[in-house]
Amino acid sequence: MTKVAPIDQRKADHIKINLEQDVRSGLTSGLENYRFIHEALPELDLERIDPTLSLFGKKLNSPILISSMTGGTDAAKTINMRLAEAAQECGLAMGVGSQRAAIEHAEQAESFQVRKVAPDILLFANLGAVQLNYGYGIDQCRKAVDMIEAAALILHLNPLQEAVQDAGDTNFSGLAKKIEEVCKRIEVPVIAKEVGWGISERTAKLLADCGVSAIDVAGAGGTSWSQVEMHRAPDEFTRQLAGTFIGWGIPTAESILNVKRAIPEMIIFASGGIKDGLDIAKSIALGATLGGMAGQFLKAAAISNENVVEMMKLTMRQIEVTMFAAGAGTLEDLKVGKLLVA
Repeated sequence: MTKVAPIDQRKADHIKINLEQDVRSGLTSGLENYRFIHEALPELDLERIDPTLSLFGKKLNSPILISSMTGGTDAAKTINMRLAEAAQECGLAMGVGSQRAAIEHAEQAESFQVRKVAPDILLFANLGAVQLNYGYGIDQCRKAVDMIEAAALILHLNPLQEAVQDAGDTNFSGLAKKIEEVCKRIEVPVIAKEVGWGISERTAKLLADCGVSAIDVAGAGGTSWSQVEMHRAPDEFTRQLAGTFIGWGIPTAESILNVKRAIPEMIIFASGGIKDGLDIAKSIALGATLGGMAGQFLKAAAISNENVVEMMKLTMRQIEVTMFAAGAGTLEDLKVGKLLVA
């Protein structure tokens, strides 16, 4: 019988593989199919462009989300602290990686607890939704939120990753009812998040019926977790199984439109293959509220806090320049007739 790696080893593997291996999806985000209408006379002052917004009672300086990545190891603690410190400086939102490791091993909680360096940021807790079928309930969800003083809880959905992972948790049956129960009972908003294969209209409707406050589409086009699992597979069978799905998923742009069609009023976070501020601006124009990036910030955080701040400031400026050249003074203006299909 194959020996299953403990959670902390798996987290360490994930960081190492994401930093060192090519784990990109075989698909693109679909955002490359859109371009903004350039306005040669925008009638705007670049220094007065307003990319700010309010979400869940917090003001953000830009519609950028540092997408959920990691936690549960010493290396992850360093990365999370650097990300959070930079988010505090720049006024951005951040999600932590899955907190299951810290729920089951209290000594690992510290790797997620970033409030000491980021007292004001919009911060999201994170658990795998499937754990609701493996003994987790409202108590563990509250514990995850309280552990990091989060403003909302992400329940991530990763059926394909679990299916190709050695000894993954694959019972997703009846999960909608349990997500609905959490949404009813927990005191903070619940965000449903894919991890890189996108959201269909059917799933969007199901999640809306559960009562989630936002959906992070996390579409195909960026990191493929089946490719990550391929690199850490314990045998050739599992490696080939995981490698099969390099081209699987619904691209990010398509996923945003799926949710918009299914539930027009739903708050949408766009992630999955988003490369820069221009891609975030395209996502906003398609209907998203925030655009999330992970890989770029992870690589910067592996170097230094200064590198993360530089990456964030560049991304913020890319959004502002996009708005300026597209003739959009605010994020709401960006959503009105500014995009063309290339």
